[in-house]
Amino acid sequence: MIELANISKKFGQTSVLEHLSLSVLPSSRTVIVGPSGSGKTTLLRILAGFETPDSGRITLSGKTLFDENTFIPAHQRGIGFVPQEGALFPHMKVGDNIAYGLNGSKHENRRRVAELMELVSLDSRLQHHWPHEISGGQQQRVALARALAQEPVLMLLDEPFSALDTGLRAATRKATAELLTHAGVASILVTHDQHEALSFASQIAVIRDGRFTQVGSPVEVYSQPVDEATALFLGDALIFNAQISNGFARCELGNIPADNPQFSGERRIMLRPEQVVISPLKADSEPQPVVTIVDVDFTGYLSTLTLASPGWPMPLQVKTISQQNWRAGMVVKLAVNGHACVLAD
Repeated sequence: MIELANISKKFGQTSVLEHLSLSVLPSSRTVIVGPSGSGKTTLLRILAGFETPDSGRITLSGKTLFDENTFIPAHQRGIGFVPQEGALFPHMKVGDNIAYGLNGSKHENRRRVAELMELVSLDSRLQHHWPHEISGGQQQRVALARALAQEPVLMLLDEPFSALDTGLRAATRKATAELLTHAGVASILVTHDQHEALSFASQIAVIRDGRFTQVGSPVEVYSQPVDEATALFLGDALIFNAQISNGFARCELGNIPADNPQFSGERRIMLRPEQVVISPLKADSEPQPVVTIVDVDFTGYLSTLTLASPGWPMPLQVKTISQQNWRAGMVVKLAVNGHACVLAD
C-alpha cells in the first residue's frame, strides 16, 4: 500500500525526523502516536505532500511519490487529508463544502453529495446548513465526506477529534474507524492521546524524538513495550527493579513469570495495573508479607490505592476498580496475572 523508507527531515539545524521507515497495508488503520514535538505532524504533512523530506523514499500502491529524483505534488497523490477541527469553509454551506473539488455536472455533484452524506451518517437536510449551525461531531463528518469525495486510497487524519468533548470524541472516533473500514480506505491518524491510539489502530507506530521506538499491534505495544518511556507513555504502568532467573522476575511483588525468559540478571520490568489483583486478607489465610492500604483516592469507577509493605523501599500506587470496602489501614493480599514485561536497557 504505502511504504516509507529512511525518511529524514531537518528545519535549519534541528533534526525533526530521522530515518523513519513504515509500511501501511490496504484498508488498515495506522496510528502515529507520540508527545508534542516528536515529529508526528511533520511526517503526516510529508505524506500529504505539504512538506518535502530531505531524504528517503515514499511509494503508494507501487507509485513513487518521493525520492531523490521525484516529487509528486499534494493534489496529484490521491490522498485525503482531514485537519484538526475539520477546517470547513465558513462561507460555504455543508453541501458545497462536500462538493468542493468535484468536477461533475450540478446533477452529478448533488447525487454524489447525497451519497457521501449517507455514507458518513449525516441527515441530507444538513447540506443546506452553514458550518456554524451544526455540531462539532457533524463538522468532522462533513470534513471526512469532503475528503472522501476525491476517492482517495489513503486518508490522513491530523488529530481530528481533539476539539470534541469526551463522549462525542469516542463516538466520532468509532464511527470514523467503521466508515473507513467499510469504504476500504487505508488511514493514518496522528495523535498524542494514547487511549485514542489504542482504540482506533490496527497498527501503532510510537514516535519519540523523530524516531519510531516501536511499531506493532495495539495489544503488542501496550503489553510488551520495548522500553520504560514507551511503557509509561501508553498508559499507567508499574515499573520495578527485578532479578531475572530461570524465566522468573523476582521483585517486591514476589516471583513473576517473565515474558522474555532468555534474559537474566538485574533488569527493569513492567506490569500494567490491571494485572495486579488486590483482595482483602482473610483471617485464616496463609502467612505472607503484610501489605497495607495507606490511602484510597476514589474517582468513581477507578480508585488509586497507595500500598505499603515492610519489605518495600517505598509505597506503591495501583489503579484498580473501586470497591466500597477499601479503606486506609486495611490489610490486603496481592496476586499478579500474566507475565512481567522485561524492558530493554
